[in-house]
Parts: sequence; structure tokens; C-alpha cells
Amino acid sequence: MSDEIKHECGLAFIRLLKPLEFYREKYGTNLYGLNKLQLLLQKQRNRGQDGAGIATIKLDMPPGNRYISRKRSISPQYLKDVFDGVMTHFKDLTPEQLNDTEWLKYNRPYIGELLLGHLRYGTHGVNTIETCHPFLRSNNWISRNLVLAGNFNMTNMEELFQELISFGQNPKEKSDTVTVLEKIGHFLDDEVQRNFNWFKPEGFSNMEINNKIAENLDIQRILQRSARRFDGGYIMAGMIGHGDAFVFRDPSGIRPAYYYQDDEVVVAASERPAIQTAFGVHFDDVKELERGHALIVKKNGYVYTPLCKDQKPRTACSFERIYFARGTDRDIYLERKKLGELMTPMVMEAINSDLENTVFSYIPNTAETSFYGLIEGLEKAADNIKLQKLQEGAGKMSEEEIAKVLKIHPRVEKLAVKDAKMRTFIADDASRGEMVNMVYDVTYGIVNNHVDTLVLIDDSIVRGTTLRDSILSILSKLRPKKIIILSSAPQIRYPDCYGIDMSKMRNFCAFQAIIELLNENGKAGLIDEVYQMCKSQEGIPDEEVVNYVQKLYAAFSYEEVTNKITELLTPKNIKCEVQLIYQSIENLHEACPNNNGDWYFSGNFPTPGGNRVVNRAFINYIEKSDARAY
Repeated sequence: MSDEIKHECGLAFIRLLKPLEFYREKYGTNLYGLNKLQLLLQKQRNRGQDGAGIATIKLDMPPGNRYISRKRSISPQYLKDVFDGVMTHFKDLTPEQLNDTEWLKYNRPYIGELLLGHLRYGTHGVNTIETCHPFLRSNNWISRNLVLAGNFNMTNMEELFQELISFGQNPKEKSDTVTVLEKIGHFLDDEVQRNFNWFKPEGFSNMEINNKIAENLDIQRILQRSARRFDGGYIMAGMIGHGDAFVFRDPSGIRPAYYYQDDEVVVAASERPAIQTAFGVHFDDVKELERGHALIVKKNGYVYTPLCKDQKPRTACSFERIYFARGTDRDIYLERKKLGELMTPMVMEAINSDLENTVFSYIPNTAETSFYGLIEGLEKAADNIKLQKLQEGAGKMSEEEIAKVLKIHPRVEKLAVKDAKMRTFIADDASRGEMVNMVYDVTYGIVNNHVDTLVLIDDSIVRGTTLRDSILSILSKLRPKKIIILSSAPQIRYPDCYGIDMSKMRNFCAFQAIIELLNENGKAGLIDEVYQMCKSQEGIPDEEVVNYVQKLYAAFSYEEVTNKITELLTPKNIKCEVQLIYQSIENLHEACPNNNGDWYFSGNFPTPGGNRVVNRAFINYIEKSDARAY
């Protein structure tokens, strides 16, 4: 992606099902769980830019012994910092101590059966150690301790916050993470008390009741009651002090979640390949956690996946497939290739099927896979051209003419090179801006001046500033006849509110284009009309809110918006023609049939809170407010 989006969080959970001694004997180390957790997080480091944290719980520790440990970091090398800090507890031990499982469990932190890790990106821009997951809700009752981490945003955080107040709580902070922690914590307390009240009259001692609570705590019921009014996209994992744990996914399946189970471990993560790599298991062995379900692991090792919130139509995030998730997942890799392949007809039309005078490339680095798909599509198109020419010239063509036809193929080159290490220390803004815009370089000498058309594919175009200020200007130095930029994603028109940091509409080049079109074509009154419609819905229940911003885009065709974006992003100082081509939403659904969440492209939000957020984002734009819409 030429416009980098820092996006969302990553999750890793491990429950060791065997006694800790088993892992030392089989794998030769008492640090087996920590090593696997580190690898799970390392293989998902694309999901966090702000910080990382881990927490562990030890089972069956007697009173007076520490059983929950936590380490968090927001340093530039946050993941290294976390595990360097953890490993300091084992650095000076003798080989005998490192091999003594029981001694380590009682004398060193982080040697536990439950492990939870988190990679954080803060969509609200606050980055302190206090905002770093996992969060901990402490209590002297072992079954009331709750550790929570997740990848989520709640669109109705204010409503959930007020609900906590109605419970009689006095929350220390207004954030969706703390609100969710306290909401689950409230119903955890209630469930613990319910069990205590049930067993106390039967004559059990308080210590015996603790064990009864651990056996009978109904995690499904806690999650059902906690999530009753959740509106958002989420995958959250929790560990309870006595040893129960859960991983819970939203009912629309917006945020991704995968898990693996055998007789040794239960593992969950935000991305499937992380589990495959860390545990050496096959693609088919890693399951997707169903939407609205929770993966629950009881203290005794019993694992089940009950429904905890009624399912809604599946609207799993398509941006995961286009850009965010690592492309080492088999399905994601094939879907990205398909996204590129499906652009072939549009490309062939744009170049008038002139493969001889067209050079194809991509904008590094994440567009490389869709580029492979595009080239496969172009190879098929080239084969059709060759077949047609040979059929037309059958019996009439010379060997030289046949040989020339057989040489028809896409010209593939690496044109754009990203200089990721480029830094500038120049102080004045003009010079600094010029240097920063040189983050891309080009390969000279392979483009025929004023003859060749350049076609480059990007996976998405959000703001378009890098395209305008850097890529197009640098490509123009190759003196092509024309530059065509492809976006394997459709036009990004609406904000996200489920965990991706795209909340301000004024930043989207598609939104800028529609405003320009309305103003230029005597339809500026529609802008105020939509504003008034959005304002009229403030304060009504989310279920009744309509996304009126869609009316703005309905005033012009998809092609008209694309042409205006092209105009806005074409630098004034370049002489060659520029054309942008966006993927269609129909093609997106064909390429990614199981991840059809497309609200940022279509405005069809999967939860009621989404419509309120998009209206609020538009109101903020009109009122020139820099506030977030959620």
C-alpha cells in the first residue's frame, strides 16, 4: 500500500493442557510456553506498531504465592523489550534450576499453564504503558481476577460506559478496553457470587467453595450477559485467575480469529499462518472461530466452542484479505492473486490490448501478490491474442510472422523501488518535503521514451498523497507515454469503526473527489441536505439510524468519481497522461467470497453503530471538527 495505514491489533493465546513437566521432558525446556508465545507474536508483528504485552497464569498455586504475571512495553522494539524483560528472570539460573520445573513454577514468574500475548495499535492515538494490553482486573478472590486483551473497537462505548455507571460502578477511565474489561468483570463477579450463594448453604467451607466455583463457573453465561449490548468488531481473550479462559469473536465475524487444539495445547491467534508456523501444523488443522462463538477452556482442560451472541450475517473484514493480514495464509494468497487477475479486462481495454508497448509492474511491497495474479490474467489474454492471430493467418503466415506472434507476452519489470531506509535531517520544510517524497526510486533505461505505457498495481489507494507527491512524479521521469495505476481494492469512501484507523472522511481521496464533483456540477446543496439529515438523527437509537452519506456518492457514477480522483492526484508538473483504475465491489466479492465485509467501500455497515459513526464523521467534516467519530 502506497498510503500506509497503521491498523489493528494482534492476539495470541496458549493453554498448556499437560503438566509443565511434560513439556520439559518432551521438548527439553521449561520455557516451552513462553517460546511458543514469542513466536506467535513475532509472526503477527505486522499487526502492532505501538506496543506489546504478555500475561501468564499458574494453576493450583497455594495462597501467598504469585500466580499472575504481566509484562508490557511501548518501546520502539516493544516485542524484544517484553521478552528481554521476561528472560531476565532466568538469566542467572544454574542448569539444575532451569531444569527443575517445580522449583521454577514456585520461584520464577511467567512459568504458567495459561499464556496471553497482544500486539497493540491504538486507534485513538494514545500510547502509554497504561493503554497497552493485556489489562488486569485484580481481586483477592482468585476467581474474580480477570486478564483481558483484544483486537476490537466498540461503536457504542458511551452507552456501555453509562451502563457501568447504572450498575453502581465508578469507572476510572473512559475507553472501550476498560469498559469491556469492567463489563465482563461485573458479570464475572455476579457469577462467582451466584455460585457462592448456591454452595454456602450446603455446608462447604469458603476454601472448598473456591474449588466448586472453579468447577462450575459458567463462562458462556458470563459472555452472553456481558456482550448483550456490544456493538462493534472484536476478538477478545480473557484468562480468569483460577484457570478458566476464553477467546470470543463478534457475531458478524468482522475481526479474524483462528484456533488449534490437540492433546497438548489449545492455541488461538488473529492469523492462521502464525499458528501453523509456531506449532508446525497443517492448514486444515487450524480452525476459524465461528462468529458469535467463544473458544472456552475450563481449568480442568475441557474445551468447547458455544454460541455466546446470536449470529448476524457474516461480514468478515475484506481489508484483512486485501492488505492487513500476512500473505502467507494460503487462502489470502490466492484471493490477492485473484484480485489482480480480475483487473485484466479493464487493463486490456485501457491499453487497447497493446502488450508490445506496455510495461507492467507493482508498487511495493504488499501489492506483489496481486501483481502475480494480474500477470497470469495478462498471459491468458496474450494467449487469446496469439490464438486469434494464428487462426486468422492460418496457411498464410511465414515462419517469421508466426515467430513474432508467439513472442507476444506482457513486459514485466520492477520499476518502483521503495527506499525504506531513507531518512532526512534537513530542517526547512520545503527541502525536507522534497527529500521525503523521494522515498521511491525507479529503474531507469528500460522504458521507451514517449512510447511505452506504464501499468502499476497497488493494493489500495486511501489518501493518495504518496501517489501524488512521490510515485507519479518519479515514474514520470522515465518519460512514458502514459501511466496507469491500478487499485486492487475499490474506492475507499467511508470510515471504519471496527478496529482499523480510518475514521476521518476528509482524508479519503474518494470523498474529496465527490465533494469536488458536487461543487463543480451545481449540486452543492446536496452536501447541506445530507448534513441536515445526519444532524436530525443525533440522539435516536442506533437501530433507526440511516447512512445518508451514501446519497452523496449516488449523485455520480463510479467512473466519474474515479476520473475526479485521477485529476486530484495527478501532479501539475508532469506531462504524460495519468489514469487510475479501481477494482469493482463485485470483483472484490468474487475474489474474497468468505470475507464480504465491504462497508468502507459500499457504506453498508454490519452493525447499527456503524451508520451512526459514518454520519458523525460527515458532521465532523462539515463542522470542521477534528474529533473522532467514535
